[in-house]
Amino acid sequence: MKTFTSVGNKVTSSQTQIKQTFELINSPLYTVEERIRQQAREFDPAVEGYIAYACESHGKRLRPALTLLASGATGSITSSHVDLAVVLELIHAATLVHDDIMDGADTRRGQPTANSKWGNAITVLLGDCLFAHALKLATNFSDNEISRRISAAASDVCSGEIIQTQRRFDLKLSLPEYYKIIEMKTAALFAAATELGAYLNEATPEVISAMKVFGLKLGTAYQVYDDCLDIVGNEATAGKTLGSDLRKGKLTLPLLQLLHTSQSGDREKLSEAIRRGAEADIVMLVEKVRRSGALANSLSAGRKLIQEARLRLDVVPPNKYRSALREVCETLESMIQQFEG
Repeated sequence: MKTFTSVGNKVTSSQTQIKQTFELINSPLYTVEERIRQQAREFDPAVEGYIAYACESHGKRLRPALTLLASGATGSITSSHVDLAVVLELIHAATLVHDDIMDGADTRRGQPTANSKWGNAITVLLGDCLFAHALKLATNFSDNEISRRISAAASDVCSGEIIQTQRRFDLKLSLPEYYKIIEMKTAALFAAATELGAYLNEATPEVISAMKVFGLKLGTAYQVYDDCLDIVGNEATAGKTLGSDLRKGKLTLPLLQLLHTSQSGDREKLSEAIRRGAEADIVMLVEKVRRSGALANSLSAGRKLIQEARLRLDVVPPNKYRSALREVCETLESMIQQFEG
């Protein structure tokens, strides 16, 4: 069995690998970063500090990076692509602000969350401001179809979060229902990034469709990875408290695999442990996921999604940006494989 230390080392290695992949887009990605930070100045001075804090508490910037790589793979990276990347990241930032409230999180990536600093009332409105500002920026595109698709993706994200919250501790949740939830709440923005990157370049319908599916599959695989990380990851490298999904009653893929492959008597005991959510129950469930094959099945599902995403790139003409998108797939695959053993 892999130790937490060995897993942590491999996560760090994967993070280094993805940074190297993103070097290809360093210049436009830097522009995106500066543009995101500038957004705080668009607000009333009394609000500016809150927005600045939310915008500067940045993470991996995966969605902007995918926007830019998809743009390069299907044509060229223009100022419109930078605008798109900014809008999508602001929507993502808004969802994180709201997620932290719902999860009662005190820290994110080692920094105090907005709700831990200012309370839930202000933080709810902060997330609302970020959503509204992102959608206002989206109206600047001359083609209204772009703002419509961005709005649809934002709606999917919010609806997915509602359904997931609604289905907490719902032990009847099926695997198809689980996948629908994560496609909405996580993969929708990945798909918008890659689809609209191609759309802005006036790529062929075949390429635009392929890029959308690529983003959808990749985003779904990324959520599967995050599900596994919550169970068997390393807190220092994950940047969050592990086991939090279990404690909040979120039925993630490893847990669903465990429930669906257990005998009826064992399933009832597992269900009772999930409902209680005591620390001893959490430890037991994590160990069961590790030993039962539920983790292995989840990892296999993640790898399959990545393979399906990679295949969609075959319709895109070969270039260095397409190669970089393949490298993103390979990096995520290695991040998933770290949990095997």
